[in-house]
Amino acid sequence: MRAFIFPGQGSQAVGMGQALADASGVAREVFQEVDEALGQNLFRLMADGPADTLTLTENAQPAIMANAIATLRVLEREGGVRLADKADFVAGHSLGEYTALCAAEAIDLTTTARLLKLRGQAMQAAVPVGEGAMAAILKLDFDQVADIAGQAAQGEVCTVANDNAPGQVVISGHKAAIERASELVKSAGGRAMPLPVSAPFHCPLMQPAADAMADALGKADLRAPLVPVFANVTAAPVGAPDEIKRLLVDQVTGTVRWRESVLAMQEAGVHHFVEFGGKVLGPMIKRIVPDAEALSVVSMDDVEQLTKSL
Repeated sequence: MRAFIFPGQGSQAVGMGQALADASGVAREVFQEVDEALGQNLFRLMADGPADTLTLTENAQPAIMANAIATLRVLEREGGVRLADKADFVAGHSLGEYTALCAAEAIDLTTTARLLKLRGQAMQAAVPVGEGAMAAILKLDFDQVADIAGQAAQGEVCTVANDNAPGQVVISGHKAAIERASELVKSAGGRAMPLPVSAPFHCPLMQPAADAMADALGKADLRAPLVPVFANVTAAPVGAPDEIKRLLVDQVTGTVRWRESVLAMQEAGVHHFVEFGGKVLGPMIKRIVPDAEALSVVSMDDVEQLTKSL
């Protein structure tokens, strides 16, 4: 069995999508549709930068989605490979869950781009700059980090944002609480790395953004996906549109349970993982399930090789 998977924020880079667009009219169509949906020349920003503008949450989220969907569309339309025929599940990391839903035709591309633009804006606006922080915790397991986060909170918010892989857990919350947690991590033999983010994602401080997404998703047209989507907050497959909407709202403040999602997909029979538009999730998967096959599809050469192998 096979899962098609899609990366989250942090996988953006100046130049993304340019070679694909140069080689494929199908990719150019995707980038043009996203530009028209947003009323901005996002693709030019993706191709030429500047990097600090591309990294802004409201730009990075739709850009990463567009790049991944362009890669998938090239595979489907030029390679003749249908997702419904070759993937048993889809999944994505944080914003990648929206990409997965778009890939599985639960949300159209225009709607997905607009939802992610709003999501980025709402997440940025939820907490004043400087009040929140995030840190990647290395060398400790999930339970250790969750316990440390609880100790460090002291009346503030400090919680696990991402359970990425064994020995790689991200915490989020008030800046002072994250700093306290980082000191406790060092005492426990772990390593804390502050993340260069503009807001504390996936924690209760994001509730205003969750409210904004609840309103936007309530108005959006969602259909049942072609294949089940593994939801970040439950690490379980979902297919009913109303349930998908509810879980996307919960995801804004909830933990991204990526490690558990990969283990659950393995338990369901998945051994082949194909990441579109990035090379971030593949290494995580190899740490979670060492004997799994994890491919990254970014370039036209990657698409052609995958087409031959499927």
